[in-house]
Amino acid sequence: MTSTVAADTSWCLHEGDAITPELTALRLLGGGSAYEAFLAFDEITYGPVVVKVVRPSEVDDPETLHGLEREATALDVAHHPVVVRGLRHSVDGPRPHLVLEHVEGPRLSTLIRRYGRLSEQQYLPLAIDIASALHYFRHADVCHLDIKPSNLIMGSPARLIDLSVARSSDAAAAINGIIGTDAYLAPEQAAPGEAGKVPGFASDVWGLGATLFHAIAGERPFPEGDRDAPTPVERHPQVAVPPGPLPSGVAPEVSEVVYAALEPRAADRPLPHEIAEALEPVLARQPKARLTFKVNARPV
Repeated sequence: MTSTVAADTSWCLHEGDAITPELTALRLLGGGSAYEAFLAFDEITYGPVVVKVVRPSEVDDPETLHGLEREATALDVAHHPVVVRGLRHSVDGPRPHLVLEHVEGPRLSTLIRRYGRLSEQQYLPLAIDIASALHYFRHADVCHLDIKPSNLIMGSPARLIDLSVARSSDAAAAINGIIGTDAYLAPEQAAPGEAGKVPGFASDVWGLGATLFHAIAGERPFPEGDRDAPTPVERHPQVAVPPGPLPSGVAPEVSEVVYAALEPRAADRPLPHEIAEALEPVLARQPKARLTFKVNARPV
């Protein structure tokens, strides 16, 4: 029974197996309900890439294939140094897939889990990098809608990944269900359409605020909700509960930015460039310490 389920939901690929004639699997990185993600060697770019492959059980699902196309389209628009690059995609053939630039480095979520709070030299460049990407998104008309520590790779610059739920501002405003990750949902994402709450660009500012809080404090800004609770407030406390306190010693300019980004009303949150402008002088007072990583992967 177990092996049958695995065969339906996983390609069960191992190192050296062909994903496509041009893509050779190196290792499984993870995945979600509809995709598996592999580190692979690409004979076209002649280097390591990340490949999101639609699971076997989803290859004939129009919604899943539309989602793959939507992510590829968002990546075509969201060309920014802080955003992972989309290289190519295919919805035809036995394994629909999306090929992405491979960015070496730890995810922010991994650093927090292993080491707890980040230093100013780590979280300030991160916040400025992501704010610059969100500023560009307003010009390119992209709403990421899932800014969180596991979607940020630490480096110089930091890199924003996973645009699987990204949409234009008009498409985001039309959302009538919950899209994103519970702990990092803006109030308007947690209860779209309620009292004029509309997901959009400001939702990503909220996501940055919640992520920055987590990086600074080592814990999330709001208590964990009950996913099975009957009311939005019980499921998503951020709808009604104020964020917790930041640790003592955090620069006042940083605290002001974080709490401003977590304002309940979208219109009360700062613009991304205002976040960067407020944090750059604080960063200038710090010793320069950006992380760099190197990669060299090829199947033997």
